[in-house]
Amino acid sequence: MTTNKLNVIILAAGQGTRMKSSLPKVLHPLGGKPLLAHVIDATKSLNPAKLAVVYGHGGQQVRDTINDAKILWVEQTEQLGTGHAVNQAIPQIDEDSIVLVLYGDVPLINSGTLSDLVYQAGNDHLGLLTVHLDNPTGYGRIARDAHGKVKYIIEQKDANSEELKISESNTGILAVNGAKLKQWLSQLKNNNSQGEYYLTDIIAMAVSDKVDVKTTHPVGEEEVLGVNSRSQLAHLERHYQRQQAEMLMAQGVTIIDPGRIDIRGEVTVGRDITLDVNVVLEGKVSIADNVMIGANCVIRDSVIEAGVTIKPMCVIEEARVGKEAIIGPYSRLRPGADLAGGNHIGNFVEIKNSHIGLGSKVNHLTYIGDTDMGTGVNIGAGTITANYDGANKHRTIIGDNASTGSNSVLIAPVKVGKGATIGAGTILRKEAPAGELTLTVIKQKTVEGWKRPTKNK
Repeated sequence: MTTNKLNVIILAAGQGTRMKSSLPKVLHPLGGKPLLAHVIDATKSLNPAKLAVVYGHGGQQVRDTINDAKILWVEQTEQLGTGHAVNQAIPQIDEDSIVLVLYGDVPLINSGTLSDLVYQAGNDHLGLLTVHLDNPTGYGRIARDAHGKVKYIIEQKDANSEELKISESNTGILAVNGAKLKQWLSQLKNNNSQGEYYLTDIIAMAVSDKVDVKTTHPVGEEEVLGVNSRSQLAHLERHYQRQQAEMLMAQGVTIIDPGRIDIRGEVTVGRDITLDVNVVLEGKVSIADNVMIGANCVIRDSVIEAGVTIKPMCVIEEARVGKEAIIGPYSRLRPGADLAGGNHIGNFVEIKNSHIGLGSKVNHLTYIGDTDMGTGVNIGAGTITANYDGANKHRTIIGDNASTGSNSVLIAPVKVGKGATIGAGTILRKEAPAGELTLTVIKQKTVEGWKRPTKNK
């Protein structure tokens, strides 16, 4: 359901003392994205007319991190309870709207659940999201009358022994008419054990005003669990990652162990992809058909084309790997690495800001930086393109079908012509002509009678 009369308030002012962190709680990452960002994203399909975020601790840091011009930022300078927090945003709210109240530390709330809740709030009802928990410790309880209608919510600290037996728990997430919300908030009292203004007290007010409280429930309890500690964050992280793994597998991806994969961004996939254990995908990653990614690889903001094999222990960041390339093990492709396809990039090779032409091979112990490499090139073990003069970067150009011997240093700016061969151990400072052998000639010398030093006794 969508409506242009929906206003959203997200409460994100809590300090999160149990996190033991200088980072505001709502900015702690889950799946590579701040908790608060997950909640904001969940509202997007509802197309709210207004979105207000109530912030407090770490205020400017929260605003700078989220950095969304469409958000109405509302500061809560004193922490006087959820009712007080919502009241800070009321001046921003349209009285003729349905107001949806969410929490910045409840990251896995589903947009479908929210759509159902907003629907329940239509026709002048109050929509309340509740959940049945085996262990409701810490949650407010939903008290119903003999006919099953909601009477009120009682917080655990204020509940009696009978109320504590109730398993149906309050998530704090609700939707209601803006004018009614404003009216009820003005009537809140703080005569409770915490001395706070509870948003939940408006439920009893709604009942008193003959406003039906309509409840709906999430698909699973993780959807409405909040984060108040590192342990709770870790629990939701694993649940989130399992969800991501299930979605990938449903699209035709083989995941060797769904419990050992991390998706920290947006991943698009083809078919018949295999991901081994401990693969981490971050940012925007595109993986085409028939790709195999070995164990313990990290891929960030990159494009992996069809038929690529990435062997274990590789790091690929802001790079493109062309079709049928073989990468690794222990390779690193840094930002700007662009492999045309059919390449072999092997053990302990690092490539940065370079184009590697079709079928070219860089197999062993090599650094290629700021280089334009043609097709069919073979780079020998230990080759370095020395691109930095201490102040500026310079480019190396290597023509088609050129070959470098082991332990060569190409000092940029320099050009290697088509079909040129660079002899082992060469330090290349000038252009290597096409089709010719270029090498550094150093006379080998033997010092007769030389004795290796020995340790003093």
